[in-house]
Amino acid sequence: MLYDFKKPNLIMKDLVNKLQKKKFKISFAESCTGGMLAVAITSISGASKIFNLGLITYSNDAKINILKVNEKIIKKYGAVSSECCEAMVKNLSKISKADVNVSITGIAGPKGGTKSKPVGLVYIGVKKSNKLIITKNIFKQKKRKDIQKATVKRALYLVDSLI
Repeated sequence: MLYDFKKPNLIMKDLVNKLQKKKFKISFAESCTGGMLAVAITSISGASKIFNLGLITYSNDAKINILKVNEKIIKKYGAVSSECCEAMVKNLSKISKADVNVSITGIAGPKGGTKSKPVGLVYIGVKKSNKLIITKNIFKQKKRKDIQKATVKRALYLVDSLI
């Protein structure tokens, strides 16, 4: 199903209903979106039946100490990398025991980008059972909030494609 991203509340409501019908629980580990994905899902009535856990692991310390991301991964590849995103979602899955787990790490800007890791680079991981998707996204939006919103929408699309 492709979403009409102009109607995020309808999208989220459909996703919550779909998760409820399948009796799936979902959990998030967010970095650059700062909890925006959790806010989006908890804005829907009935979300408490499917939303299990939301972690905002914004700092490297939080990724290491709470999500148990190996410090060597962050030192070698950086916190904004497919390797870190994968470790985040796999470890979240162990912690939450949810059916569907989502991790997000990226650079929302306006500062912090480099030539190899520009502002708008975001990795999104979705894990359901043995199925794992890690996507590299380059969002072209200029504003921080717009990059965060685009990330949430992309994450919703990925979750929907996997359930």
